[in-house]
Amino acid sequence: MTTTREIALPTYRVTIAAGALDRAADVVRDVASAHRYAIITDTNVGPIYSARLRSSLGETCTEVLTVPAGETHKTRESWARLTDDLLTAGFGRDSTIVALGGGVVGDLAGFVAATFMRGLPFVQLPTTLLAMIDASVGGKTGVDTAAGKNLVGAFHQPSAVVVDTSVLETLPREHLRAGIAEAIKHGVIASEAYFDSVVAVAERLDAVDVAGDAMLDLVSRSIEIKADVVRRDERESGVRKTLNFGHTLGHAVELCSGYGVLHGEAVAIGMVYEAALAERLGIATPKTTARIRHAIVSAGLSDALPASIAPDQVVIATRGDKKARAGQAEYALPVAVGEMNQAQGRWSIPVSDAMVLDVLA
Repeated sequence: MTTTREIALPTYRVTIAAGALDRAADVVRDVASAHRYAIITDTNVGPIYSARLRSSLGETCTEVLTVPAGETHKTRESWARLTDDLLTAGFGRDSTIVALGGGVVGDLAGFVAATFMRGLPFVQLPTTLLAMIDASVGGKTGVDTAAGKNLVGAFHQPSAVVVDTSVLETLPREHLRAGIAEAIKHGVIASEAYFDSVVAVAERLDAVDVAGDAMLDLVSRSIEIKADVVRRDERESGVRKTLNFGHTLGHAVELCSGYGVLHGEAVAIGMVYEAALAERLGIATPKTTARIRHAIVSAGLSDALPASIAPDQVVIATRGDKKARAGQAEYALPVAVGEMNQAQGRWSIPVSDAMVLDVLA
């Protein structure tokens, strides 16, 4: 018998099970029944799963729109093409968007749903570990620009999220490792016990049955942690900033690499350096960075800047981050594994470029 987990957020539910994709059409029709459905996917995922989903939704009322895979295609140009395609195909306000893919597809399809006809319902069907435990939950949608990641977007909550852990069997290992980085982050910000359990999975990742109970537990617990934060602060004015741990420097690394470094890989690097910042500032307890670095390395991820990226490039890139205030980057920093610095209710603090550069160097 298949184990199914359900996690409730204020306006939607997350369903998690191996094989859940086969029930996704029922969920879509239940929460966002429409005259027509548009499946937005990419060139990696579409050939594997889109025909199956389209058939279950109904081929006569469903269209598949495909974008090239990769972060470099999460752009305003892709958004414009998708919205034009929807208009050309005659989609109206009685339509539902279905995002079938990783975080790039989810962010892009969600932004299309947020803006097309001033807002359509959409359902997230994440197919990467990172999208399952992080990007698909919380309602952040958007696209990248030349100045940085996710600088144009909207908050637009999905009508449902359906997570099928069995699709991870087709996920390349480097993407699985990138997803583990976000799970490590969830442990750092919220639960030392969960952090230790993620490290245990990371240390034997190549042998883990991705459709089995260990991965189901990891995915479910990460979603619970993220859902709890989102319930408390949907618009990121307070505690939701803790989810940005590792992301101020991580986004800068992605940008400086021309998105050649995967998001999770960049966040892993960002977490190590941001933990070191926290220790340098006297915020984090000693050895916090060492524990986080051990977790990152255990997952087969890098703990340092690529040789091709200069520290001063990264610092410059942080100034354009959407979390920056008055041109200065802000950082959500840990006190210890499982606890974040509240910063008197602000949950993030500005750090001088000089100190960041010193830590990076």
